[in-house]
Amino acid sequence: MLKFSKEQRIFEIGGVKVGGQPGELPTVLIGSIFHKGHKIVKDRKQGIFDRRRAKSLILAQKEFSLKTGNPRMLDVVGENSEALKKYIQFVSELDDCPILINGPNFNVRISSMKFAFEIGLEERVIYNSINYTFSEREAEALKDLGVKAALIQAFNPKNPRPKGMVSIIKELLKAAMDAGVDRALLLTPILDVPSIGLGAEGLWMIKNEVGLPTGTVPLGVIGKWKRSTEFGEVSKKMFWAGALALSQAMGADFIIYGSVAKARYVFPLCAMVDAVIAYNARMSGLKPLTRNHPLYKIL
Repeated sequence: MLKFSKEQRIFEIGGVKVGGQPGELPTVLIGSIFHKGHKIVKDRKQGIFDRRRAKSLILAQKEFSLKTGNPRMLDVVGENSEALKKYIQFVSELDDCPILINGPNFNVRISSMKFAFEIGLEERVIYNSINYTFSEREAEALKDLGVKAALIQAFNPKNPRPKGMVSIIKELLKAAMDAGVDRALLLTPILDVPSIGLGAEGLWMIKNEVGLPTGTVPLGVIGKWKRSTEFGEVSKKMFWAGALALSQAMGADFIIYGSVAKARYVFPLCAMVDAVIAYNARMSGLKPLTRNHPLYKIL
């Protein structure tokens, strides 16, 4: 199992700790809700959705999080600020987990972050996201609002390989820190199924060079993979397991796993891998930093 030579930072956001050496903390699992194609949304512009179904999905993720010991967050996606504000209000009243505020442009994200601050969620929200299009206007808006937690994407259009991920992260991290961000979560991109390995290597390299909480997003591409069902009706879920385990074995501190409806599969899978990693780390003298860990919850 891995141990990074670089000292690894741990951040706390909304009561959830993320980061550290493999085996110290369980993988934080982040489900998405109200995203494009999510059938619970009835009107994307007005933010009208099936409240009963949304509540069921949110509480199911919470239940599996409590059972396994894997912390949870929610990636709340909105097409515009009107819809996103409604989603944030709804989600924040159902679960006390951190919320990633995800909009199509920085104006929508900033407006929605401001709303979240106004209703007392400033310690629970994460700006999603800073990427290669980051501008001075966006930086000024983040600084003026006082945003402290943000997701930074490692997608580098000039060099999508792991070394390119590292270089753009270093560049964007400096810009984010200059804008006042002091708790950055770093995300490696996955463009297709073959690049799951590149994303995993990229997160290992970033953690080893930067030492900040780093994660990836390996499951969405499997859903778009036309051949994913050729090995039977459960083959897609088996591929999920492989992608998740690879990401965790390479040191992922968090995983954005796609639709929150996958929680019942993702949490047990990741909990088992976390428990194995933690057991091995303990044999090497590195103990989990919490008793609320899959090592103690499921083994």
